[in-house]
Amino acid sequence: MRVGKNWHRKFFDPAFYTPASPEARERAPEEVRFAMRAMGLKKTNSLLDVACGPGRHSLEFARRGLAVTGFDFSEHYLAEARADAKRLGLGANFMRGDMRKLPFIGGFDAAVCMFTSFGYFDRKSDSAVLKGVARALRAGGKFLLDVIDRDWLYANERPKHWEEFPDGTLFLEESSLDKKRRVAFNRWITVPPGGKPIGRRFALRLYNKRDISTALRKAGLKPLKFWSSFEKTRTPGNRLIVLAEKI
Repeated sequence: MRVGKNWHRKFFDPAFYTPASPEARERAPEEVRFAMRAMGLKKTNSLLDVACGPGRHSLEFARRGLAVTGFDFSEHYLAEARADAKRLGLGANFMRGDMRKLPFIGGFDAAVCMFTSFGYFDRKSDSAVLKGVARALRAGGKFLLDVIDRDWLYANERPKHWEEFPDGTLFLEESSLDKKRRVAFNRWITVPPGGKPIGRRFALRLYNKRDISTALRKAGLKPLKFWSSFEKTRTPGNRLIVLAEKI
């Protein structure tokens, strides 16, 4: 499956895909509570939300009193986040830019990158993202990264998957794993009720616990703890959630 180099420019379009679906918004408070506890955050802390999208996590952090900066390349998503912040009376700040070139230096107590918003590029670019996060954090600042677990994905490979959303939209996901390059190639097709199919392709670089630990350490971030789910359950989940600290 071929995927264009700049696939993300068309994929992250509200007309095709939003990371702030009703289901995702419903999960956001629980995920933010988890992150607050894991990082030991207080109301006086500042937080950077990398690849914040429409801001469903940013706004939940802001609701709890944190000084939040959301950072994303999509002006459409950022416009939605700003509108929601204004409607809710929250003071979150939202900035547009490339996550590979984070412009911040040492001003944040904590940072998050959630919902598999990491791994979109080659290894060099992924490293640039992590180094940018490390630069943005003060000494001892915490970073919570949430991606899909490569080991889980390899064990639960599903080449095709159909789903029908509550509004009647049909969704087809096709995936192909390149285990040598450790990349998942995907095609998503949506068929709105009475509409025409819309398809987009994307690629995701995959990490397991060992690989992400190595990448974090090289960027100046020390892995502290890992989880496989945001929920309190004994059943392992499909997430690779890692808490790291700026060295």
